[in-house]
Amino acid sequence: MASSIAFASSLALLRGKNHRNEDAAVSASSPNALFAAPLNFVRVSNNYRIRSCSRSVGVARAAAEVVDDRIAEKEEQAVKNRRVLRVGIVCGGPSAERGISLNSARSVLDNIQGEDFHVSCYYIDYNLNAYAISSAQVYSNTPADFDFKLESLAQGFQSLSEFAEHLTTSVDIVFPVIHGRYGEDGGIQELLEEYNIPFVGTGSNECRQAFDKYDASLELSKQGFITVPNFLVQGNEGNESELSKWFSRNQLDPYSGKVVVKPVRAGSSIGVKVAYGVLDSLTKADEIISEGIDDKVLIEIFLEGGSELTAIVLDVGSGLDCHPVVLLPTEVELQFHGSVDITEKDAIFNYRRKYLPTQQVAYHTPPRFPIDVIETIREGVSLLFQRLGLRDFARIDGWFLPNSVHMSSSSESKFGRTELGNIIFTDINLISGMEQTSFLFQQSSKVGFSHSNILRTIIYRACLRFPNLASFNSGSSHLPRRAKSAQISEAFSINESTRKVFVIFGGDTSERQVSLMSGTNVWLNLQAFDDLEVTPCLLAPTSEFVSGVDLNNKESDVSSRTVWSLPYSLVLRHTTEEVIAACMEAIEPARAALTSQLRNKVIDNLMEGLTKHCWFTGFDIADEPPRRFSLEQWIKLAKEVQATIFIAVHGGIGEDGTLQSLLEAERVPYTGPGVISSKTCMDKVATSLALNHLATLGVLTINKDVWRKEDLIKMPILGIWHDLTSKLQCETLCIKPARDGCSTGVARLCCAEDLDVYVKALDDCLLRIPSNSLSKAHGMIEMPNPPPDQLIFEPFIETDEIIVSSKSMNENGHHLMWKGRSRWVEITVGVIGKRGSMHSLSPSITVKETGDILSLEEKFQGGTGINLTPPPLSIISKEALERCKEYIELIANTLQLEGFSRIDAFVNVDSGEVLIIEVNTVPGMTPSTVLIHQALSEQPPMYPHQFFRMLLDLASEGST
Repeated sequence: MASSIAFASSLALLRGKNHRNEDAAVSASSPNALFAAPLNFVRVSNNYRIRSCSRSVGVARAAAEVVDDRIAEKEEQAVKNRRVLRVGIVCGGPSAERGISLNSARSVLDNIQGEDFHVSCYYIDYNLNAYAISSAQVYSNTPADFDFKLESLAQGFQSLSEFAEHLTTSVDIVFPVIHGRYGEDGGIQELLEEYNIPFVGTGSNECRQAFDKYDASLELSKQGFITVPNFLVQGNEGNESELSKWFSRNQLDPYSGKVVVKPVRAGSSIGVKVAYGVLDSLTKADEIISEGIDDKVLIEIFLEGGSELTAIVLDVGSGLDCHPVVLLPTEVELQFHGSVDITEKDAIFNYRRKYLPTQQVAYHTPPRFPIDVIETIREGVSLLFQRLGLRDFARIDGWFLPNSVHMSSSSESKFGRTELGNIIFTDINLISGMEQTSFLFQQSSKVGFSHSNILRTIIYRACLRFPNLASFNSGSSHLPRRAKSAQISEAFSINESTRKVFVIFGGDTSERQVSLMSGTNVWLNLQAFDDLEVTPCLLAPTSEFVSGVDLNNKESDVSSRTVWSLPYSLVLRHTTEEVIAACMEAIEPARAALTSQLRNKVIDNLMEGLTKHCWFTGFDIADEPPRRFSLEQWIKLAKEVQATIFIAVHGGIGEDGTLQSLLEAERVPYTGPGVISSKTCMDKVATSLALNHLATLGVLTINKDVWRKEDLIKMPILGIWHDLTSKLQCETLCIKPARDGCSTGVARLCCAEDLDVYVKALDDCLLRIPSNSLSKAHGMIEMPNPPPDQLIFEPFIETDEIIVSSKSMNENGHHLMWKGRSRWVEITVGVIGKRGSMHSLSPSITVKETGDILSLEEKFQGGTGINLTPPPLSIISKEALERCKEYIELIANTLQLEGFSRIDAFVNVDSGEVLIIEVNTVPGMTPSTVLIHQALSEQPPMYPHQFFRMLLDLASEGST
C-alpha cells in the first residue's frame, strides 16, 4: 500500500509540471511544449540555409524564421486570432495493415496535439463498424488488444452514416490513416465526400484508380510513363494458355521465368510473392485469391538488377492549385548476411522487411544514384502526382534500372528513360505510413521538418481546399516545434534554464534494434517538455562485432567503445547498423556535399509555395553532422554539462551493470536499477537464486540447467536430451541464452531432433531459425549474434491457450476464448518507484499469435502481438490480481530494483501465485510496448511523455 501511495504522490507532482493536458479522447499541450523558436533562413544564391540565433536565456538555440517582415507580421496576427482546429484521426480498417494503421494514428496523435488542435480518435474494425475510441486505445500494440472489448470501451455507431453524421458536428477536418482497403481505395473518402466533411488526402475517384494496381498501370502508360509488363488474373479465370503467351512475349521461360505475383487491391506489401514459370505463377495467384486477400491478381516480370526506390511528395499549393514538391527520395537496398536459403535470396521488400526492424534492408536518403537520375525521379513523381489528381501528400514507389538491365517496352518515348537507365513507378501509396521512423519522417527531416511540423503542414494545406476552414489558415499559429535535439553543440553546453538529458541506445546485443526503437521513442516523447534539452546518442557495436569476429574479452576495454551524438534526421532509421552507416555517410565529404546540394534545392522548391502561407513560419530541423566520442569521453561530457542519462540499451553493458558502474564512478545520474541489481537480473540463474527463499510467500522459481555452447556442439545430442529431461523432470524444454535479451534465441524443444536443429543454428551462427523448423509450429526465431557462450534449459511451462479473434465470437458475444484448464497464464508487468517501495502497474496477459514463445516483434513492435491490459476478469479475479501485484512488488523490492523494470512470470489465476521467468532492468520502451499500456491503465491514465518524464525524475531523485 505504501508503494502505491508514493507512486500516486509522484504522479501528482509530475502532473503539476507537465506541459500537456489530455483526456479520454483529446490530447493537447501548450504552445511552448510543441513549438520552436524559429530557425533562421538566409537566402544565398537562391538557396535557403539555416543559421543559429541566440535567445535571451543565454545559449544559442535552433530557430526557424524566414527573413521576411511580412511573414513576421502574419505570425503575430496568427497568435492574436488563434482558433482551435478540431481534427478527427480515423484508423483501423479491414486490411491486414490495420495494425500499421494504429501505429500511424499513434504517431500523428503524438505530434499534432497542441492548444490549437483538438484531436479525437476513431477506429473502424474488420467488419467496417465505426467507433469513437479514447486516445489511450491508440497506444495499444495491435487492434486485437481491444477489438474484443470495443462494445464496452468505446462509443459505437449503428452505421457508417451515423458515424459520418457525428463527424459533421464533432470535427472540422478528418485525417484518415487507414492503410489498404477502405483507406486508400476511396472508401472512407467517398463517405466523407457524401457528407461534405473536409479531409486530408486524395479524393475518392482518384484513390480508386491509383489504388488498383492494374488500373494505375494502364493510366500511367496512358500518361506516358514506363510501366512493368503485367498480366491480370481475375477470380478463377487463370488462363494458362494466355499466360504462356505473355511469358513468351516478355522473353520469359514458361517453366522457370521469374515473376512477382501480387494482389491488385491491397497495400504495397501485403500478399506479394515471387513465382517461377506459368504454373507456379497461377498457383501463387490462386493462393492470394483463396486467402481472401483479393479476387484480382497481377503477375509482373521480376525486375532483376535494379534498385528499388520510394519518394514522398508534398503539395505546397493554394486552394485547388497543385504545387507538388518531391522530397529527397530513398533507395531501398536488400541485404543478406550469413547463411540464407534460396527463397531469401529471391526476397522482395515485403511486409516484414518494411515494418519490422531487420538487417535485411538498408535505406539510403538520398539514393546512391547519379544526381541527374535523382532529379529525373523527382520530376517524374511530381508529374505523376499532378496527372493522377493526387492531393496533399503521397508516397510513390518505383525502380531505377541501369542500362545493363534489359526490359522490353512498346515505346522508346516514355517518360523515365535517361542516358544511365530507366525509371519505373510501380506503386502509389495514398496514405503513406506514418510510424516514427517511416519514409515520411525520414525524408522530411532531411530537408528541415520535424514530425510535428510536416504533419501540421499537411493538415493546414488540406484546409486550404475548404472555404469554411479558411479562417484557420489566416489566423492559425503554425509555429514549428522547438527542435531541442537539432543543435548538437548546444546540448554540450551548460544552460541553467534547461536540464540536459542524453538518451543512449544501441549496443551490440541481438536486441539492439529494439533498443533503437526504444531510444527513439523516449527521445521524441521527452521533447514535449520545455525544461529539457534532449540529445539522442547511439552506443555503437564493437568493431570486432561489426566485422563478425567472435568476442572473447568484449568487456576488456568498454570505456573506448564509440558513442555517436546524433542529429534529428539520423535517428530515424530501422537498425543501428543503418544509423552508423548514415553517420559515416554524413561525415564523408563528397556524400555530404551531394546531400547538401540536393537538400538546398528541395528547400528552395518548398519555399516557393510555403512562403505564400501565413501558417508556415519556417523549418525547425538543422542540417548538422553527427559527433563521435569514446564512451569515456561521453560520460565525462555528461558530467560536465550535468546531464542525466536515460538508458535504453537492452542487454549487454546497458543491462548487466557495466554502464551503470561507469556512470556511478563519475556521479552521473541515470535511469533504472543500480549496479548490483542489474548484474543479478541479467543473470537468469542468479535471479532465481536471489528469489528462492520466497517460495513459501507465493513467489516460485523455475529449475534451470546451464550448458556451454561448446559442450552442446561437441556432445551427442541424444545423450544431452536424455540428461536434461531426466534432470529437469519434464518432457519438453525451453532453451534461452543465459545472458541475452528476453526474446532472442528463446525456443520450445519437444524432442532431440529439435535440440539438434537449434544447436546446428548456433554452430552455423545463423541469424534466425526459419518458421516451423522445429517439430511444433512456431514463428521465426531471431538468434543472438554472436552466439551466446552459455545457454539455459528449463522445463517448458504449459499454459492455457487464449484466443483473441475479431472474426469468431463465444457464447457471451466477446472475441475472447479461454478454457482455463491449467489455471496458469503468462503475464508481463512493469514496476516503478524508489528502491524499497516499488509499485506494480497492472499486469498484461501476453497472447502468442504463433507457436509457444513470444517473438521479438510480438513483444515490442507495434502491429504485432496481443496484450490484454488489464487482464480480463473472466480470466483472473480482482482478488487474485491484487495478490499477484503484491507478489510482484515483493520480487522487485527483494531484488532492490529502483526506477523501473519489467517482470515476466506465470500467474495462477486462482491464488495469484507467480512463477518467475525473468526480470528486465532496461525493458522495452517502444511506442506500443506493454509498459505504455499499463501506465495508461493507471487512474488517472499516464500518457507516454508523462511516463518517461516520471522515470527521468526518479533518476534525478535517486542521485540526490
